[in-house]
Amino acid sequence: MAQVLTSAPGGLTVSERVEERLRSGELTQAQVDDFRDFLAEVDRDLLNHRIIKANAYTRWLQKGEATDQELKHFVKQFSVFSNQFLVAQLLKVINAPSLDQMRAGKEILMNELGVVYRKSGQSVAAGNGSKSDEQKDIEGDPELVNIEGTVDGSLYRHRAAHYEWLLGVGEPLGLGYKDLGKRWHGRPTTLRLCDELQRIYGSEDPMIAEGASFAVENWAAAGFWQEIEDGLLKIKKARIPNLRLAFFTWHNRVEGQHASHVMEELEETYFAPDFDREKFFKGGREMLDGVAVFWDGLEQDRLNRVYT
Repeated sequence: MAQVLTSAPGGLTVSERVEERLRSGELTQAQVDDFRDFLAEVDRDLLNHRIIKANAYTRWLQKGEATDQELKHFVKQFSVFSNQFLVAQLLKVINAPSLDQMRAGKEILMNELGVVYRKSGQSVAAGNGSKSDEQKDIEGDPELVNIEGTVDGSLYRHRAAHYEWLLGVGEPLGLGYKDLGKRWHGRPTTLRLCDELQRIYGSEDPMIAEGASFAVENWAAAGFWQEIEDGLLKIKKARIPNLRLAFFTWHNRVEGQHASHVMEELEETYFAPDFDREKFFKGGREMLDGVAVFWDGLEQDRLNRVYT
């Protein structure tokens, strides 16, 4: 797997891909030094954003103490964000500045809609009937999920659509299809994130969109999925044994692949003649601020006992 630049101790590092381009003469030492300075600014200004470093709501959720009413509110608001994200991802595909970036956007969009990732050489009908239903929910049903590969040449399945997994989370809570996913179910702070994703992540300006894409994927890879999974597993074991968690467990495992795609895009974009550093940071900062509005809204709803 390609190296993923993360905010681990020591900050961001130049990937082997860039080092090889330096050795081959494709890049100069000055260009690589400038890129290293750029990564330091990314680490400082984006990856240390408070919503990446300290998400109060998901840290509370991780404790597994949410009541049924609090859990229903979370699932309903998250379903709105998840379903409306499809619009933003489609805009990202439509506005992609290159064919390769359009295809990368389609990988995410089509997988969200129900096309299973398939590794090279893997049969489209590959499965593993030895897994129990419980294992499939926690680890993923091999006929419906995979965390690596491509949608190219794979199969579409209704039940592989991420939103259908989320419907499965709502079912034991008494939430049905009509209770989830639509804009009218969203709190103002939830809708703010949905609108910001469309405006920034799906922007027609490739530099704004690139900054937003980098921010979204590194936020997603920073650990909040694990915090949610931890909390929901505790609730499942304690009182809701039929709570289905595939939506959250799968996303917790797949985000590294998405982040690696974004880093490869970032390297290509940075060394292109039309790279605009100011716009990149504008897109990244504004996108993370939009993400923070969503989580801050959930935290305030929790503290104020606001439920939908």
